[in-house]
Amino acid sequence: MSLPSHPQRHVLHNEIHARPPEPLAAPLAISHLVMLADAAQRAASRAHLAALLQDHHLPQPDANANFLRTDIGPLSLRWELHTEFVSWTLMRPLSTPAAALAGREPPTAADATPQSWLAALPGQCLASMHLWVLPPLLLHGDDDGPSPIVRSLLREDALVGATVADGLGEVFTDFAIHADGYSRMVLSAGSISPRRLGRLVQQLLEIETYRMAALLGLPAAREAFAVLGSAERELAELAQAIRSAGREDEPQLLDRLTRLAGQVESQHAATHSRFSASAAYFELVQQRIADIAETRLPGLQTIGEFMERRLTPARSTCEWATRRQDSLSQRVSRISNLLRTRVEIEQQQSSQALLATMNTRQDMQLKLQSTVEGLSVAAITYYIVGLVSYVAKAAQPLGWPLGAETTSAIAIPVVAFGVWWLLRRLHRKITSGQATVS
Repeated sequence: MSLPSHPQRHVLHNEIHARPPEPLAAPLAISHLVMLADAAQRAASRAHLAALLQDHHLPQPDANANFLRTDIGPLSLRWELHTEFVSWTLMRPLSTPAAALAGREPPTAADATPQSWLAALPGQCLASMHLWVLPPLLLHGDDDGPSPIVRSLLREDALVGATVADGLGEVFTDFAIHADGYSRMVLSAGSISPRRLGRLVQQLLEIETYRMAALLGLPAAREAFAVLGSAERELAELAQAIRSAGREDEPQLLDRLTRLAGQVESQHAATHSRFSASAAYFELVQQRIADIAETRLPGLQTIGEFMERRLTPARSTCEWATRRQDSLSQRVSRISNLLRTRVEIEQQQSSQALLATMNTRQDMQLKLQSTVEGLSVAAITYYIVGLVSYVAKAAQPLGWPLGAETTSAIAIPVVAFGVWWLLRRLHRKITSGQATVS
């Protein structure tokens, strides 16, 4: 049976298989780099990857691919393209783990990578970490404290450690950037199966990646606080000024309030996406910490406890900046509505006063119109009676019995009434037409 498929069906179905973990086995050296990159730098990262593959006569990446895993000799390369950054994960097996027992640091995966190519990675380095996956024998010292290799690789005064994977492994880190520019983490593989070890390594790398990505919101929050503090003071001054302002001050206050609203909304728009991304990254960090299933080692903080103490203030700062922005935006909107309502009420009062003045003027016009109509009746009557007098004079030789003065006297009331009646009829017709139009 063939059914019509959604055009994105296969893409959406394969999304659950995107960036899959790969089976790993100890001993292993991993170098993980996260490069913060814009759109142009992400495109340059794809070209940078293609150049490396071309140098090793390997197939080029797909133009739309955002994930690639390939082997370059003994080195395994994992490239992942994200929305804001590009991650490069280099892995190499350790062939001589016994060297670590002699007090020497194990080699890193970055050492086996062409240094000129590594130094030219597009973007800005947001996080870089060396992770060594070692057998349990290399991490168990003779006493209850950290083993010699942990002491040599990590700072003991800032050491954080826990058992992971339901007690099957142990992880140690100091969350410090060492002289080579990398942070460090040591993982005891224990009896973890290769597939679960691959998932565990990916989760540990993502904790470091998302931790740094989440903290990108902290500088933005600190900058926002300076702008918000100034805007809140300005808003308080405006609110106080509105209480005592006269009508002539309202246009200036409305202009200041409009500019303040524009400043607040502009700052909110500039930081909203950053704070939203940080909130999502903080949640991912918490989820990955829960996924590694850690338990406490004697005398050490767990990764979850360390993150809870150190990340919570930064997370709260970002959340508080978001809440202050929303609150300030709402307050500006309320005061703007209050000032607009006040202006509208005053405009309505001015309109009512104007209407009252117009009514007074209309009454005066009506009275004047009545006076003019009376004068018009008299004037028209005068001219018509004059015409009647001329007609009477001309009609006397033809037998008209009355004199011109008598005829005019008789015609005066008749003509005056007729003119008055015609004007009233015309006035009523005009008035009824205006009422119909309105």
